[in-house]
Amino acid sequence: MQQFFKVSLVILALVLTSCSPAMVQETHLTGPTMGTTYNVKFVPNKELDEKQLKQQIDELLVNINQLMSTYIDDSELSQFNQWNSLEPFPMSKQTIEVLREAKRLGKMSSGLLDVTVGPLVNLWGFGPQSRPEKIPSDALIRATQKKIGLDKLTIGPTWASKAIPNLYLDLSTIAKGYAVDQVAELLITHNIQNFLVEIGGEMRVSGVKASGIAWRIAIEKPEAEQRAIQEIISIGDNAVATSGDYRIYYEQDGVRYSHLINPITGYPISHNMVSVTVIHPSSMTADGLATALIVMGKEKALALAEKYDIAVLMITKEKDRYSEYTSAKFEQLITVH
Repeated sequence: MQQFFKVSLVILALVLTSCSPAMVQETHLTGPTMGTTYNVKFVPNKELDEKQLKQQIDELLVNINQLMSTYIDDSELSQFNQWNSLEPFPMSKQTIEVLREAKRLGKMSSGLLDVTVGPLVNLWGFGPQSRPEKIPSDALIRATQKKIGLDKLTIGPTWASKAIPNLYLDLSTIAKGYAVDQVAELLITHNIQNFLVEIGGEMRVSGVKASGIAWRIAIEKPEAEQRAIQEIISIGDNAVATSGDYRIYYEQDGVRYSHLINPITGYPISHNMVSVTVIHPSSMTADGLATALIVMGKEKALALAEKYDIAVLMITKEKDRYSEYTSAKFEQLITVH
């Protein structure tokens, strides 16, 4: 399966087992998608044809991938990227929806979520191209920045157009979240109210487990050397997305270069915030915001979260220890176990 590429912290659903073997268990459907896997857990009902539901989920995800993947040469998004014209390019309502949200979040974050940033990501060696032999010069960075910018993308009702012919879009910071939302909405149409949907770490939950206990989410400790749990939280009927910078990076001449690129400066981020978790009703929105907020750094990210009433957990590395910072909305909404 071709893939989307997004670096994000792995978010794991805790599997809570019951002492009673007779208790109803969740149904678990899984499969490959977007270069990773999907996991759907739900409390079953007698009217449901689970085989048919899995087929519908698979077809839904294949369709989204065919629309929005940059790894499929003939996907809708790839065709747009290959469209060396300033004329409008017809697009599906699904891709238009994701593009509109990407532009909205880009504006909200003062341009720090930028789905046109691909040329800069490639320049620093974090795209399909290999790591550069030497760090890009200021002049090359400035020249590359001229190829990016959400102001160069216009979105119409059924089309999108470019202000420069070589504008390149990459929806990997938001498309998995969109796919999670779409699977969740499909479950709701089947009268499934108690579920967990996860794709590559992006997640949305509703209701409770078969045991009647709330879904619990484990947020990974931001360490490259091991996998451990930082926090266990319950998020209600919401989505959760986490983005971190500690697994994909390289070092050159004693300097650490993160894969997260600030489109305004043209350089990888260099602050001490190592992960951001966002809780929001929409997985698509949480997905995009997590990336935008970690690029911002702690102070600006916390200010934005308070301004827009966003539930956020931020982790910084301060000397040899990790520190947590949360927004007021997080404190109101989230239960920490």
